[in-house]
Amino acid sequence: MKISVIIPTYNRKHLIDRAIRSVLAQTHSAYEILVIDDGSTDGTSDMVASTFPKVNLIQQTNLGVSSARNTGIAESSGDWLAFLDSDDEWLPDKLKLQAELLSQNRGKIIHTDEIWIRNGRRINPGKKHCKPSGWIFSNCLLLCCVSPSSIMISRSVFDELGKFDESLPVCEDYDLWLRMSALYPFALVNKPQMVKYGGHPDQLSKRYWGMDRFRVRSILNRLESGQLNPMQVDEAKKVLLDKLQILIHGFIKRKKYAEADHYEQLRIHWGQS
Repeated sequence: MKISVIIPTYNRKHLIDRAIRSVLAQTHSAYEILVIDDGSTDGTSDMVASTFPKVNLIQQTNLGVSSARNTGIAESSGDWLAFLDSDDEWLPDKLKLQAELLSQNRGKIIHTDEIWIRNGRRINPGKKHCKPSGWIFSNCLLLCCVSPSSIMISRSVFDELGKFDESLPVCEDYDLWLRMSALYPFALVNKPQMVKYGGHPDQLSKRYWGMDRFRVRSILNRLESGQLNPMQVDEAKKVLLDKLQILIHGFIKRKKYAEADHYEQLRIHWGQS
């Protein structure tokens, strides 16, 4: 099993050292490590090149995290792809346990449970954040229930379904999990194998109000794809209508009536379909 590890980064010189070292410390060695520097201006590339000369460092202009991950997919050569955000870290047995479980069930997608650290303190995720396994499309509709830093995916899945949607400024992971979970089961290492850090001022989720706008786009794309079975169509419509109602109320509250009317028209259309 040749595992390519893809680490996208942007101005994370102060954090990426921890991420890379956690990959190097794996008990199942990665085939290659690719760091995609998405136009950093803080010396990230210089630090990576000098400290980790064996890492495959790729620099590009600032195009966003989806573009950086997609560059990593295109430039990597492993038959399995694992992703790690540059502010997170893996526990030492992460790749080993994933490889072992995949050898047992012959799946194509696997993720792990995780530890959450917010502003330097460990917090306990709520029940809705419990990591699911198997056919998880309904779970993926409700929220982004898979962390990019925990996932490992067969390259063949990307060949079939495509890469991250670069038109989405956020929720690109939600979009990908929807596409994949509609057609593939997700295996799970049901014990924490990564540490997910939050609370940074540069997190993308802090930049955008109404992130359900992007989730609605993803659900609509799935409904229009013709790839969902009847049960999945019913589940997707229900969640879509709920999210549309939330957006309508939010835009009215902000006196953005044109936007509210746009989502109201979508709600009427899909409520009648």
